[in-house]
Amino acid sequence: MATAQWNDTVIAESDETVMVEGNHYFPPESISDEFFTQTEQQTVCPWKGTASYYTLEVDGEKNRDAAWSYLEPKEAAENIRGYYAFWKGVTISD
Repeated sequence: MATAQWNDTVIAESDETVMVEGNHYFPPESISDEFFTQTEQQTVCPWKGTASYYTLEVDGEKNRDAAWSYLEPKEAAENIRGYYAFWKGVTISD
């Protein structure tokens, strides 16, 4: 079971994560939606496509663009469509 934690709060938990380039991607049903707000930030990966970013908010503290997801990935990354990955101090344990 992989767990994503930020600010001492579990924000995602799943035993069905997908590892891509060293990152755990959590299925959409495994995240706690109430902590996620989509931002305008986007980046483009040549083989995965365009990533959309999310700010995490826990106990009034915000971690801007700390999560990302490929909502419409390229064919090579279909296995992570809508899955979420983390950085910026989010701790992943498995």
